[in-house]
Amino acid sequence: MSLQEYREYIASRATTLAPSGFNPHPINASAKAHQRAVLDFALNLGRSAAFLDTGLGKSFIELEFARQCADETGKPSLILTPLAVAGQMVREGQKFGIDARQIREQSEVGAGVMVANYERLAKLDPASFGAIVLDESSILKSYAGRTRALIQDAFKNTPYKLAATATPSPNDHTELGNHAEFLGVMRQQEMLSKWFINDTSTASQEWRLKGHAAADFWAFVASWARCATLPSDLGGDDTGYILPPIDERSHIVSADRMENVAQGMLFRIPEMSATSFHEEKKLTLKQRCDLAAELATHDKPVTVWCETNEESAYLTKSIPGAVEVRGDQDPDEKERRLLGFADGQYRAIVCKPKLAGFGVNWQHCAHAVFASISFSYEQHYQAKRRSHRFGQSQRVRNDVVMSDTEASIWSAIGVKSAKHDEMKRRMSEAMRAAQSTAQVRVKYDRPLDLEFPEWVKGE
Repeated sequence: MSLQEYREYIASRATTLAPSGFNPHPINASAKAHQRAVLDFALNLGRSAAFLDTGLGKSFIELEFARQCADETGKPSLILTPLAVAGQMVREGQKFGIDARQIREQSEVGAGVMVANYERLAKLDPASFGAIVLDESSILKSYAGRTRALIQDAFKNTPYKLAATATPSPNDHTELGNHAEFLGVMRQQEMLSKWFINDTSTASQEWRLKGHAAADFWAFVASWARCATLPSDLGGDDTGYILPPIDERSHIVSADRMENVAQGMLFRIPEMSATSFHEEKKLTLKQRCDLAAELATHDKPVTVWCETNEESAYLTKSIPGAVEVRGDQDPDEKERRLLGFADGQYRAIVCKPKLAGFGVNWQHCAHAVFASISFSYEQHYQAKRRSHRFGQSQRVRNDVVMSDTEASIWSAIGVKSAKHDEMKRRMSEAMRAAQSTAQVRVKYDRPLDLEFPEWVKGE
């Protein structure tokens, strides 16, 4: 092995990301202290992640990062967003004097900041962009492996990257590997083998962080990410960012256990597995949706969340003035309805968390009704935070309607919620400690040529 090969091998084994960015140009004057800290870090590093809770201004950070990179490279920057968020991102840019343009195909690409939905990626040329920003980047794990690999491969050689989300690892630490792999820091499997152990004592054989490896792992994450629940986590001011707790109320309807009784049984024993989930829900659809519609029938804005197309159709008919958002609608039509609700064109909106649970800002609405619950804690959390986010001036009320057979699902969501809160707390604490030793090296531009004395020159 040559010396150069050895050096390359050592570099490949490094567990911190070497800076490859640039010194920021003057940062937008609208930036708050915590946003400026993230931007300084991200632009100097070149490839990084911003794990910031909802309402901390991720959109502004994404837009300013993209603008800075476009100015630096002379090539357009691309921000990929979930459905219906692209238009909202453009509006956010206008608020801060950042010119951003929504595009649908390559022919529309121009200079500056381009914004498109993830679904439009196939119509774009990734090589034409100098920077890529993934909005709500946790959805990487929601895509099929092929699609996720497409996103990762498409921007493999893009010099500047930013991934932003409030839920980087809603289920466990290992999901951070999706971000590390996208950023080109480390392959997910390599991350798992280095810091995690496959716990064969559990039925799911889940990956568990090795106790002795915790400090090293968080130092690794801190070398390419910043995490914050409040601005003070990044040296900012928390004034106006501490929200009152959600007024959450549960409503239980009784399932008829005499329906769909198995042969030889006196009554049905509910089985709330993933495979029987929707079948069980059909048995209580009318009761749950009637109650949800009653709760949503008033004169104020309300968001009604559901899980199935049947629930969506029933709720839309039952709630006066409600507009429905479905997966089979044209993307432009879905976006029009979602933005229409944000603008106050509709009083009530009926949709699924997987369609509208990411990215949209509905602080004008302080009431959400969950006509149905699912196994996904992340979708439930994100749906709640469409309204319960910084900038909300009212006390938010959530009404959760469920059947008595769904108690185990609701209990599991509660466990995941507590686990997620604890993980965010530990993640923030560990990263704050690690940040002191994982600082970005800022490039030094020598202002003057050095002149050595004659005796140094040996003359």
